[in-house]
Amino acid sequence: MKKILFGFMLCAGAGLPLSAIADVYKIIDADGRVTYTNVPTKGAKKIEIDPPPTNGAGASSGNEKAKTPASFPRVDKQTQNTRDDKRKEILRAELEAEKKALDDARKAYVEGESMPEVYKGANGKTYRNVPKFEEKMRRLQADVDMHQKNVELLQKELEALN
Repeated sequence: MKKILFGFMLCAGAGLPLSAIADVYKIIDADGRVTYTNVPTKGAKKIEIDPPPTNGAGASSGNEKAKTPASFPRVDKQTQNTRDDKRKEILRAELEAEKKALDDARKAYVEGESMPEVYKGANGKTYRNVPKFEEKMRRLQADVDMHQKNVELLQKELEALN
């Protein structure tokens, strides 16, 4: 957890001016736990962190489009169209398979709904096992939801290609 926090601090600090960057220290306790802090403590080792570039070379607002290097291999329009058509064909096949899986999941849900979970008691009576039934229905619903989301995402991707 502390490593994640340290990484977040580094990322967040990368956009700050150089004067805002503090020294960072690493402490390993007797149990082997690692702690990062900006407070110098006995036994702590200072971590050297390279400052962010001052010329703006590494800082990006995210609004610029990355430029393709001139040496990057190019493909002709016909080759790219063939690749795009093949991708659309693959996505359509995946969409059809996912729609079938969604239909199967919906059928399994309806079938599961009609078959409650039961058990026989010591006296020979049959009782409903409601928690087991609810868990089964949650799994079946999660399966339906997953396939529904996959169908939506595939449709969205296909629409973006057209």
